[in-house]
Amino acid sequence: MTNSDKKKYRLRAEIVKAMAHPTRLFFMNELAKGKQSVNALREMVGCDISTVSKHLSVMKKAGIVVDEKVGNQVFYSLKLPCIMSFVACIETLIKENAVENISCL
Repeated sequence: MTNSDKKKYRLRAEIVKAMAHPTRLFFMNELAKGKQSVNALREMVGCDISTVSKHLSVMKKAGIVVDEKVGNQVFYSLKLPCIMSFVACIETLIKENAVENISCL
């Protein structure tokens, strides 16, 4: 593997790691519907604002989301909604694995 390959796979891993939390996957799903304020996202998950902000910060650092300040509120949206195609692929894999596990019984 070349250094260029190593860098490419490291960057991919950083994005996947940033997605690898149930709350962050939930946020991605909600943001796929349109931009949301931090407060709206907090209400949806029932976490304190610092926890929500930390999750959003991880996602922003990985380039998954972008933020926009409007007045005294911050709104988030998906940077590239096509990332939901990856999530849909995961859903297909989950369903196929479930079918295989049932057929193995």
